[in-house]
Amino acid sequence: MTQRSGLALAVLALAAEEPMHPYRMQQLLRERGKDQVVNVGQRSQLYKTIDRLVRDGLLAAQGTEREATRPERTVYAATDAGRELAVTWTLDMLTAPRQEFGEFAAALSYLPLLDPEVAADALALRLSARRGELEHRRRELDHVAGVLPRVVLLDDDYAIAHLEADVTYLAGLLDDLRSGTLTWDRAELLDIARRIDVEREDTP
Repeated sequence: MTQRSGLALAVLALAAEEPMHPYRMQQLLRERGKDQVVNVGQRSQLYKTIDRLVRDGLLAAQGTEREATRPERTVYAATDAGRELAVTWTLDMLTAPRQEFGEFAAALSYLPLLDPEVAADALALRLSARRGELEHRRRELDHVAGVLPRVVLLDDDYAIAHLEADVTYLAGLLDDLRSGTLTWDRAELLDIARRIDVEREDTP
């Protein structure tokens, strides 16, 4: 069974639109802004995904295309099984997406490794980057909102909502660090952790 992934879903969805070659798939994902939600940076990963889908009978080669100065490219179409699985994956990803272990959440959980001042400086950089990304995504969405139907822009809506939440959270956290409302002493935290560990070991 092919492993479910955002890239595999995107490939099946594109191949269900019309038969196309991998380069065209990658091109369309970027042109449509789907490279913000699907990792298409490595073409080798795209080809590996296509190979797995072909192996499992979800894609089928439909011949080749050749442009004037380009090598021959194999064109792929989604099979009936591929179309059905794309629908199933979409439903599964909506109702029960896999848990993601993000690096930023991991860094927050180990923030006491840093001094509060260093943590504040790092979070200020993160806040600036997220604000810049938020403004960029808002401008991009405003540019196409009157042209494209909302249903094909829902991933942009979702990304912007996340960015807004991130900016609000980071701004509040940074305010607490700068004001001293949130601070810590690493040695004290280690003592607390050791006491808790001992208590757990002694608990039958």
